[in-house]
Amino acid sequence: MGKKPKSSRKGKKAWRANISTDDIDEYIEKSTKDALTGGSLAEVPNESLFFVDKSKDLSVKRKIEKHREKVLHCDSVLQRNPFVKAIPSSNDKRKSSMKKKKKNMKDSKGSTSKDDATKNDESGVVDLWENEAEGDVRARKIVKTSVIPAVEVDPPGCSFNPHFEAHQDSLAQAVAQEMQKVYQSELGPQPVPLTVQGDAIEEEEMYFLEVDNVDDEANDENEADPEKSSSMKKMVTRVEFNRRARLKDRQKKEAEAKKKAEISKEIDSLPEIIKEIAKEDEEKQKRKMRRIVAKEERSKQQPPRLGRHKFVPAPTQVLLSEEISGSLRKLKACCTLATDRFKSLEKRGLIPPSANKRRRRQV
Repeated sequence: MGKKPKSSRKGKKAWRANISTDDIDEYIEKSTKDALTGGSLAEVPNESLFFVDKSKDLSVKRKIEKHREKVLHCDSVLQRNPFVKAIPSSNDKRKSSMKKKKKNMKDSKGSTSKDDATKNDESGVVDLWENEAEGDVRARKIVKTSVIPAVEVDPPGCSFNPHFEAHQDSLAQAVAQEMQKVYQSELGPQPVPLTVQGDAIEEEEMYFLEVDNVDDEANDENEADPEKSSSMKKMVTRVEFNRRARLKDRQKKEAEAKKKAEISKEIDSLPEIIKEIAKEDEEKQKRKMRRIVAKEERSKQQPPRLGRHKFVPAPTQVLLSEEISGSLRKLKACCTLATDRFKSLEKRGLIPPSANKRRRRQV
């Protein structure tokens, strides 16, 4: 069979078949929906759609206020107790003094600052560095000044080419320091020896020694108190007991009479006692002044106690008589600058003194 002939698409029939009806369908659906809901919203005025709710929600407000009034336990602990007085702080005084200074500065700069402020207000420009001096105030750390100078000058006898008398004085001082160390080591307390010379005692002989010591102690007690030993052997009679009681009463009366005589003697010698008390007070005052002066002199030579080690001053750096050449070229070099600066820091109390540890030479 042959193919069906194609119909022409330019005809009125083909044109009507290809027309889209989507817009018509949407309009029909919208019109039916508006009819069911009561009308189109585009035609309704704004007053009927929106309104302002002027009613107050009191329940929510009360809940918020009640929650704000409630104080947590952590906040109640931090609240101040009216029965406990606060400890005054030095920072408050410092703050008050700083506030007074700032007020005085503001008053002194009042005339100029007002003019500048009016100018800035008129121009609309603000000076960023107006209160520059207020931010520079900081709590500075108080440093204690030492009586000992940072650099101490050695005596003239310690020079590389000193005079004979000055050199002999410095040399004698250095020898005295060394001899003082020697005497302290010789005359000081001897250390307890770790071992004691002698033969060892066996355990069996130790028991016999303990028994002998107990018997010796009992014999010594009997010899020291013969009355006790005799009283243990024979009974005391009534006559002896009365004699001892009379003796005790007589001794008691004699002691009371002696005490009264001493009191009357002291009353008669009251002016002398007053003079002695005044003399003792004067001596105490002099002793106190001497102690203060000695403490000041000690503070010039030794620093305060900072650590567990005591400050040991460095030995006097003086040349021997054979080492004096009179020329810097022939002078023996020694590195004492670092140790001198370190000892100076220790002496001024800036660092705690350390133990004197010497390195052992490896063989």
